[in-house]
Amino acid sequence: MSGQSAAPSIEQANWADPSDDEVRGVSGALVEALGGRNRISAIQVVTVSAITRSMTGRSFDLDELPTVGPAQLAEVLAHRAEPWRRRILHVMMIGALLLDEVPADIHDRLEAYAAALGVTDDMLDITEKLATGTKAAALADFQRSGYEGAWTAESTTGTGVAGLESAWAIVEDDPQLAARWAALATCPARSIGRGVHDFYAARGFAFPGQPGSAPPLLAQHDWVHVLADYGSTVASEIEVFSFISMANEDARAFSLQAMVLSLFESGHLATGAGLFESDTGHFSADGERMAVRMGDAMRRGFLCGTRAGGDDLLSLDWFDLADEPLEDLRRRFHIVPKSQEAWEAGSVTAWEQGGISPFQFDQGRAAAASTGLNHEPHGASPAMPATADASNTR
Repeated sequence: MSGQSAAPSIEQANWADPSDDEVRGVSGALVEALGGRNRISAIQVVTVSAITRSMTGRSFDLDELPTVGPAQLAEVLAHRAEPWRRRILHVMMIGALLLDEVPADIHDRLEAYAAALGVTDDMLDITEKLATGTKAAALADFQRSGYEGAWTAESTTGTGVAGLESAWAIVEDDPQLAARWAALATCPARSIGRGVHDFYAARGFAFPGQPGSAPPLLAQHDWVHVLADYGSTVASEIEVFSFISMANEDARAFSLQAMVLSLFESGHLATGAGLFESDTGHFSADGERMAVRMGDAMRRGFLCGTRAGGDDLLSLDWFDLADEPLEDLRRRFHIVPKSQEAWEAGSVTAWEQGGISPFQFDQGRAAAASTGLNHEPHGASPAMPATADASNTR
């Protein structure tokens, strides 16, 4: 294709930190891909700026950026391998998915940048469907082209359930599976297994295998909540799936981040992951701070993936690691601390105020009362005053 830039091989590519000129060039292209400086929205500006700042340590004012078209971006990234180029395309797509409606010309711009970079990505089919107003077809593309499409029966080995018919299949009548989760209560103090058990008990979550439980594959991400220190509100779900997506070397994992933004911001998806239901506006309700939190989660996930081998964190057998001290596992998986900027923007752990939604807190109290026990939230409490997160997620 004319104007296409062939990426160097992994061995030949430059993996050094980007220069100021490269960051300026990429930032200018991100703005241009999303409509140019006269059309890009405020939420898109703060988002691409926060992601750039988190991933590179640099950012520039909108008015300082050059206009960088597809061919120019290909020149800027001529020394970068395909995975690097694809991540830039994904940031463009994040900006597009924040819009309630994706304009046709924005999709066309994304296609042009992908072509110039020599990158193919099935997730572009989704922006095309959204640009033409066919959301049902976009959902089908999520299932076909993204993480779910990469799923195989072997992918769920770590869940303890064999022969799942689909990635997000729900299992509500498996006493053996439920007992495996309940046994996490016997894990040593400060282990990841005990942390996950307490995470569930504080929120009244049903264990996989019980009625009302999450799909076993989705439950895998709860280990990452504890491992990477994220709460369980909708805002924290955006963080944790952004982390998981970046930690996975398989580019199809980007669909997980696209999924939560489409569920909890723009409403492009009505349902996702076998459990979540659309509840829009959570990102833009606190846009600048959420952009910082998501950008930092992407940074931490990227560092985890590049240093720990890029494993799919949803396919690991976490029960094999359940007795391991949490701090040891954070070192093993190269979980770096959250940035000070992310803490100041409101990122919270699962064990403090704001780390649990009001619905989850009440659900935890009700579940404890039903068994005659006192509710122990382990420090978690809803944000005060109440935030916009009044959703009944889980």
